[in-house]
Amino acid sequence: MHPKFERTLVIIKPDGVQRSLIGEIIGRFEKLGLKMVAAKMCVPTAEHVEKHYTLDPEWRRITGEKRVKAAKEKGEKLATEDPFEITAKILEVLIKYMTSGPVVAMVWQGAHATELVRKIVGGTEPRSSDVGTIRGDYVLDSYVMADTDSRAIRNLVHASGTAKESEAEIKHWFKDDEVLDYKLVQESILYDVNLDGIFE
Repeated sequence: MHPKFERTLVIIKPDGVQRSLIGEIIGRFEKLGLKMVAAKMCVPTAEHVEKHYTLDPEWRRITGEKRVKAAKEKGEKLATEDPFEITAKILEVLIKYMTSGPVVAMVWQGAHATELVRKIVGGTEPRSSDVGTIRGDYVLDSYVMADTDSRAIRNLVHASGTAKESEAEIKHWFKDDEVLDYKLVQESILYDVNLDGIFE
């Protein structure tokens, strides 16, 4: 499959909706040249959120290990370094966070969609996300504050981590007939090999 057909899942989380950043976030992906092929607003159930985060059976281990690593790099002290204990707490607060209000789930399509969306969104922790990323520009939260308050980190957006993860997450949030195939005029400029359609 040509890279231009790659699809990825993005969810604007409840804090992004409540801060009226939906248009700003969508605009970032549109300006890059990605195409939205599905969108819906909903309040997810606790079961739906838990399933979302555990679609990958390795999520608990990997996420816990990343949190331990981040804490060590910043000189933070954690209550435990057991990745599964850490992610049990993370999952509990994530469910509370993600079910606290409406979210906007979207599917974006385009060349290297998953990788580029992650680049635009920035790192999971807004405090250490680069300037120019969504999280770096619009959020001041940190792991320290989230842990101190026993809550999920507020970082506006979920973005699939890999192309394989994207496929599973898209199926979890959307039925096949909710994801559309259509053309945008700009695709001729982005993907036409010789740009010979400009004067047609």
